[in-house]
Amino acid sequence: MEDKILIVDDEIGIVNALSYAFTKEGYKVDIARNGEEALSKLLSFQPKVMILDIMMPKMNGFEVCKQVSNRKDLGILLLSAKTDIVDKILGFEFGADDYITKPFDIREVIVRVKSIIRRLKKNMEEQQIKVIKIHDLEVIGVQRKVILQGKNIELTPKEFDLLYLLLSNTEKVFERDHLLDLVWGMEYVGGTRTVDIHVQRLRSKLGEPYQELIQTVYGIGYKAIGDIYEDRS
Repeated sequence: MEDKILIVDDEIGIVNALSYAFTKEGYKVDIARNGEEALSKLLSFQPKVMILDIMMPKMNGFEVCKQVSNRKDLGILLLSAKTDIVDKILGFEFGADDYITKPFDIREVIVRVKSIIRRLKKNMEEQQIKVIKIHDLEVIGVQRKVILQGKNIELTPKEFDLLYLLLSNTEKVFERDHLLDLVWGMEYVGGTRTVDIHVQRLRSKLGEPYQELIQTVYGIGYKAIGDIYEDRS
């Protein structure tokens, strides 16, 4: 079955151009003209990737991202006329996979969407074969779930991918730029601050003592250790 693309933008010229280009590439395409319609189409159309404009009526792209942050099987490419780095960082914080500014070359959009789809499929294939268990912490790849002391820990898709990558490669030191490339699929968009923020959030959600599983390697990046020593007194 062909992959589905949902194009969300209130500019009819952009919608028509992207719809034509992706249909010609063999994708099944649907469109939405605002954020509320996009949420409805996500349920009925079930796309693999959503190309999402930020500035739209009724509900902007950031709000849409926040609404679907629990979708593990959806890739999001944000479109924006803004070039401010703050907007890029916000997009990634809200769960976007990539960000491209207007005006853009349609060929670049197609390449980026294909990259997102490949990454989603690769992540799903890799995570189906492994369950990581450390004391009361269980990371289940195929279900993309994290269970701590019997309770489900809610992680964003990128938080899960980052934790899974680190715990699957204990004692391996990852540079921040390398983590950006592996988890976000880019060498440098939004800056290494994106990685730092996600690590901080992971540590906060894991709590003591499990936050100690993710170690800072000063001046380089991060690594995970394979065990922690709990105070059971």
